[in-house]
This record gives sequence, structure tokens and C-alpha cells, in this order.
Amino acid sequence: MNINDINQFEFKETSKKDKFFSIIESLLFVSGEPLTGKEIAKIIETPLEYTYELMDELTKRYEDSSRGIKLITVNGMYQLVTKAENSDYVQKLLKKNSRQSLSQASLESLAIVAYKQPITRIDIDEIRGVKSESALQKLIERNLIKEIGRLEVPGRPIQYGTTDEFLRQFGLGDLKEMPSIDLFNEVIENEEEQLE
Repeated sequence: MNINDINQFEFKETSKKDKFFSIIESLLFVSGEPLTGKEIAKIIETPLEYTYELMDELTKRYEDSSRGIKLITVNGMYQLVTKAENSDYVQKLLKKNSRQSLSQASLESLAIVAYKQPITRIDIDEIRGVKSESALQKLIERNLIKEIGRLEVPGRPIQYGTTDEFLRQFGLGDLKEMPSIDLFNEVIENEEEQLE
């Protein structure tokens, strides 16, 4: 194999990868739901290990670019989301987005669950200083929080935690990517101002 053959092989391999990247982006864009590596591999008809390599490389490409979206992985599922720094503009466009329609009580309860999980309703009530049952029910209906266990004490109170949908709504790959509590408080204050 001479140098020209090597260059042609590399070009074909790069061209093939770019085609796969294009198909994968289309799938993720129209899906509306996260896709597993297995689902993607089946659709693009590639071995699972090669699909994971493609997904890792595509994720890195998004990280290294100045695009307004990024590719995240949540519990082994892939999804395209907007970058956090563009959230103010996206919120302006999506005034009727689910985050805006959450009440102040729901936003406060969600923040407490997100930062203190696992946590019981009694603990949330204590932190907020008021009952949170209705707010928690709305968050469960929106699939932003869920029951993740029960305390082994009399009454066995439910412990709540966030869901994968919470991560997707806030463009997070996992809970380690959550902003500091001070930044979250700023977001809540901005939400309050917009609702007034």
C-alpha cells in the first residue's frame, strides 16, 4: 500500500464516519426522546462497540465546537440539548415551556429535592416553612421527581429524588454537572421577576 492508497483509505474512513455522524444527528434531532447506543447501532447497522466509539467522538466534536447545542449521555442514553449559556434566549422563545408554568412553590421544592436528595416531604416542608404536598405532586406529574425509596422509620416516609427527565430539562448529563446552589438561587430569582 503506497501513500496515496493510505490517504484514500483515510479519506474513505473519514467520509464514512461523517455520514454516520450526519445520520446520528438526524436521529437524535427528530427522536424527541433519548436513544440508547443499542437503538442507534440497530438503525445505522453498525456493531455496538463501533457505535459507542462514534458517539464518543461525536460528543467530543460538540464539546469542541461553538455550536449552541451539545450531546449529553444520561444513564446510557444520548440526547441533543441546548447549551446552558443559551437558556435565557431559549426561554424567551418558549414562554410556555414547562419550567415557566411551574409555580414558585414547585420551583422551590424542585431545587430542594435536586440539592438535598434523597429527601422526604417532611424535610422539604421544614426547609420551605410551608406544606409542599401539592408542589411535589405537580413535580411527579411532570416526571421531574420520583419516589426513590422509603426511610426505615415508623410511617416509612417516601424519599424523593430527581429523574432523568429533570436532567434533560436542565441540559445535564448527571447531577455532578449541577450549578452551585448560589447560581440556582439566581435562576429562581430571575424566574420570579419574569412571572411578576
